Amino acid sequence: MTIIKHELRQGRNALLIWTGSIGFLLAICVFLFPEMKGEMEGVNDIFSSMGSFTAAFGMDRLNFGTLIGFYAIECGNVLGLGGAFYASLCAVGILSKEEKEKTAEFLLTHPVSRTRIITEKLIAVLIQITVMNLIIYAIATGSILAIGEEIPWKELNLFHLAYYILQIELAGICFGISAFLRKGSAGVGLGIAAMMYFLNLIANIAEVAEGLKYITPFAYCEGADIVTDGSLDGAKVAIGIVIGAAGVIAAYLKYTRKDMH
Repeated sequence: MTIIKHELRQGRNALLIWTGSIGFLLAICVFLFPEMKGEMEGVNDIFSSMGSFTAAFGMDRLNFGTLIGFYAIECGNVLGLGGAFYASLCAVGILSKEEKEKTAEFLLTHPVSRTRIITEKLIAVLIQITVMNLIIYAIATGSILAIGEEIPWKELNLFHLAYYILQIELAGICFGISAFLRKGSAGVGLGIAAMMYFLNLIANIAEVAEGLKYITPFAYCEGADIVTDGSLDGAKVAIGIVIGAAGVIAAYLKYTRKDMH
């Protein structure tokens, strides 16, 4: 528990900043909906004629005049990218920073196994991601109630669950990469999150690249699919969980054998 508490203290400011920023932007998007609601019919016509751009974001299958359609696009992008960046940054340096900050030897002289170090650091990452998502979910529901709209509970819960799973998957991948790094790199984490996002856009635009949807976690967070199907794509979610778990397993295998210096 000592390592978990230490990591949570070290990550407290980043958690507050990212949660506050994402929550603020999400609330602003929700508060804009009543002002734009009456103009959305024209907006739908414009988006429907934008070809590949419309398909890339799934806007051809959503009605901007409804709260859930507006939320899926506007708030979905904020939560998707913001949450992905935070989860990746949170995990990508958590194992490598001991070598970067020259604290590895000090940590390993204590009566604690490397397996325990990995486990407690992983738990700390999961706690931070979970706390962020719970706060943002509370902000989302509170904002919708504040503008007097009825909360679409099923779709809202599915959206937030999908993005939570996405963040856990990316954290697992970056956690595994962290075990191979010696100096840590925020750029690696941000790069992976951005790459996954753009792979999904490419898969939406080009039919020949549709197979990429089974690689990127953003595929099972598509607002249009969730609204249309009323559920998450179980196959894509399962693949995502396996990929994230593989990253965690790689972290254990590498870090327990790593020459620390």
